[in-house]
Amino acid sequence: MKKNVSVSKLDKSMHHGKLDSNQLIWHDPKRHPFQVNGFAWFDTEKTYRRIPVQPAWDIPEAVDVLANHTSGGQIRFQTDSKLLAVKVRLTAKADMNHMPATGQCGFDCYIGKTGEKHYINTTKYDHNQLEYVLTLFEREENSLIPITLNFPLYQGVEEVLIGLSENAKITPPPPYEDNKKIILYGTSILQGGCASRPGMSYTNILSRRINLEFINLGFSGNGKGEPNLARLISTIEDPACLVLDYEPNCVSTALYKETLPAFIQIYREAHPDVPIIVVSKFPYAKEKVNPQLKVERLERLEFQKKLVLQLQSQGDNKITFVDGTDLLGPYTNEGTVDGSHPNDLGFMYMAQRLEKVLRDVLGEKFSERASN
Repeated sequence: MKKNVSVSKLDKSMHHGKLDSNQLIWHDPKRHPFQVNGFAWFDTEKTYRRIPVQPAWDIPEAVDVLANHTSGGQIRFQTDSKLLAVKVRLTAKADMNHMPATGQCGFDCYIGKTGEKHYINTTKYDHNQLEYVLTLFEREENSLIPITLNFPLYQGVEEVLIGLSENAKITPPPPYEDNKKIILYGTSILQGGCASRPGMSYTNILSRRINLEFINLGFSGNGKGEPNLARLISTIEDPACLVLDYEPNCVSTALYKETLPAFIQIYREAHPDVPIIVVSKFPYAKEKVNPQLKVERLERLEFQKKLVLQLQSQGDNKITFVDGTDLLGPYTNEGTVDGSHPNDLGFMYMAQRLEKVLRDVLGEKFSERASN
């Protein structure tokens, strides 16, 4: 009896992908008419990195490393190509034991405009490799379609090239509603741990529903609210709003009580009228066996409520608090991979809850009625 047979040999759909055609022209997405979005400093630095190569302020070494992870980055364009492929060189191999390599290191592809985007495919490759060349789709038609490629969530990308049919037409993507950006700062959950593929992180889900650029500044284990991160984030131009979702990395309630008011104050000095949304954490599974975790979470929950109410009473009518207790919806017990990091189901519910909050904060132009 044979016992050790690879599933990919038994089921072709489980096999890693391959390049099906050599009739391709390779394009650098850093060049017009492609648009690279989701990296706040890309226009000046042209790197797939989430903070500047040389920040104006000292930042933690771990944040500097994690900034190379390309979570939230997107390549957008329109084409009539009958074939789409990618050629990718990563900075390191897949190495996570609770997150699929397709989410950590892969790209995925959507077609269509915001509000109508349809998932097509994800790069599946030999995870022992640093480089891969894969076809994302082939089609019969040659109509002009909008393309969105989502970057890997938990790995760096040294190079990515876009393969299109010979003589394919390439045009800029459909425009955003305006040039403002939704900026989010937080933890591994925000970075995308542990989505099965890039498009399932909650910021990427939201980007398919709200027609603005999203800047993902989630730093795994290291979104701790340091003042210099507040100063750095304050330099991002044209903010539509700032979402602070870093409570899970706050280290202690005492430290959180220091960093959150300071972070808000630093940002307010630069942006007195930009909406700020403070999001509290959802309950982790271990609260059931360690009640002290619940006590600590409820302490921070109460603190955040009182802080936001205090700031509102002092005249800040642009700050909002979101109680994260039910962020995972009715499936809190099944919405994570490991009791803390959401799976795709959890991320869908997070996006659903936060979409309404964002639309309310962004105003009439982004209301549900306007979007419909």
